[in-house]
Amino acid sequence: MVFAVVLSLVGGIATVPFVALGPGPTFDTLGRVDGKPVVAIEGERTYPTTGRLNMTTVSVVDGITLFGALGFWLSGRNALVPRDEVFPPNLSEAEIERRNTELFQDSESTAESAALRYLGYPSEPIVEGVEDGAAADGRLEPGDDLVAVGGIPMSSARQVVAELADNAPGDTVEIGYRRGDGPPQTVPVTLAPGSEPGRGYLGIRVTDRAAVDFEITISLTDVGGPSAGLMFALSIVDKLTPGPLADDTFVAGTGEIATGGEVGPIGGIGFKMLKADEAGATVFLVPTDNCAEALSRAPEGLRLIRVATLGEAVDALEAMRDGVPTPRC
Repeated sequence: MVFAVVLSLVGGIATVPFVALGPGPTFDTLGRVDGKPVVAIEGERTYPTTGRLNMTTVSVVDGITLFGALGFWLSGRNALVPRDEVFPPNLSEAEIERRNTELFQDSESTAESAALRYLGYPSEPIVEGVEDGAAADGRLEPGDDLVAVGGIPMSSARQVVAELADNAPGDTVEIGYRRGDGPPQTVPVTLAPGSEPGRGYLGIRVTDRAAVDFEITISLTDVGGPSAGLMFALSIVDKLTPGPLADDTFVAGTGEIATGGEVGPIGGIGFKMLKADEAGATVFLVPTDNCAEALSRAPEGLRLIRVATLGEAVDALEAMRDGVPTPRC
């Protein structure tokens, strides 16, 4: 009896070094959350949309007890993974939360850039972030337009990265930039050593920002990570083009997106498909590199569409709308 009492106390109080992963909330990027449009566009003509384009998430439960872990394991809906895989021990909880928030914000801005580039709007490279103590710290700021590198005019983030690639640590590079509505300026920056031997490091994150006179706002809080990029980009494309992409179909999906429109793989796709199926989705957009896992874990009846780029995702949805076969995992 004493052993049973002790076991029950320990099992109900003592935590284990694991977290439980499971299906997280899903949000319609064409809809509203807390009364606000998830994706709002002001200053440009938009078109009516129908159906749903849901982004999906993975829930993380921390601080679980021994009995709690057993319950999650028996549920069949969750997976237990070592806590260090989700919460690196060298980072504080505040740092982890800030990093996840930054990844989500990056996915928003990248989705906007990818969608507007796909639609043919002009874009320009900007400084998205500056690392503390890096070569560019104190010289460049987030939001600066990158006008030139070494005297060569810049038109994309990819061009900026390519132009800096051949420089070594100790090289001084003239960076042309524009801050706000001010005139173009030039600042010399001496590159520091980076993670790649022999390559100079500026210490900034660069992305493409659409050079447009209208505003896109994505309003979704308490969500982290980069995997919503594809669905945000599709929502923007859907609202800025005539003819609804989803066409009364409940479409869900996931995928990290690059400014060039490439769709990258993500984690937890099994949990995301499960939640989408439970919410009523009949179609799920799967990054190409996630197809093998998705096929092995897809709920029965959920149609999987394989996508490698934003353009492929748009084409697939239009084909589905027109009754034409779509790429499948």
